[in-house]
Amino acid sequence: MSDLLTLIALANTPIPAQLNAALIKHAKVLGVELSNLNKSVSYPKYCTARWTAPVDLMPEARVAMREIAAAHDADLAFLSPGFQSNAVQLLAMDMDSTLINIECIDEIADFSGKKAAVSEITEATMRGEIKDFKESLRRRVALLAGVPASVLESVYQERLRPNPGASELLSFAHQRGLYTLLVSGGFTFFTNKLQQELGFKQAQANTLEIIDGKLTGKVIGEIVDGAAKAAYLDGACALLDCHKKNAITMGDGSNDLAMMTGSGLSIAYRAKPIVKEKADAAFDRVGLDAVLALIA
Repeated sequence: MSDLLTLIALANTPIPAQLNAALIKHAKVLGVELSNLNKSVSYPKYCTARWTAPVDLMPEARVAMREIAAAHDADLAFLSPGFQSNAVQLLAMDMDSTLINIECIDEIADFSGKKAAVSEITEATMRGEIKDFKESLRRRVALLAGVPASVLESVYQERLRPNPGASELLSFAHQRGLYTLLVSGGFTFFTNKLQQELGFKQAQANTLEIIDGKLTGKVIGEIVDGAAKAAYLDGACALLDCHKKNAITMGDGSNDLAMMTGSGLSIAYRAKPIVKEKADAAFDRVGLDAVLALIA
């Protein structure tokens, strides 16, 4: 545990010395003294470099520093003072575009020729432009009415792939004894399969109504939105008798923010700008397993 803010650069290739110089120079402009902790090292397959700062940084400063890191082909994370990696007990993840490479609803719609219409709503929702996730999901699912249920299996087999580093991250989490939660505004058809494949302890998502082998365009039961995601995380923490500060959270869209806010380490994976601005770490170049380098 450190009482200082820790900055960690993550890259697929050695961290250039120019990045160290650029970050220190920019910090001085802000009146902040960065201390370089070590030279570029590899862990376990990513290269890292670390600095500490005696004060926290405003969101604007973090965005600027991430842009500097991006110019040197690196991602940048900010570990809060007091963060204890050995106190982490839980890993909670979004599914679509975080754990996996697709938005499942968009790919289901593609089979019925309605992907453009559905994707437009999906993107606006993830950017935070459509505030009511429940209404957004209802509108998109309604467009799927009449699609054969067999399409779900086709999407899973032909288009769905775990994002880079997913299996390594989950293997590490389970070896370490972490409780793993997959919580999604997507669909149980996919979360159930991924739970079996990757070993999540718990999976929560929405259930599509199917009658006579076809989607009806409706969702059964309460919709899992951002508030529900946060509630499921709180429930898992209560089960473990731990605090949200003992959780690592990962997501990419605005409906993940409630779950991510206040967690010990929040990670935006290939995320929308509104999510990256608020997250402790933003992974745009490295894989999901780069988490291991942050909690080493």
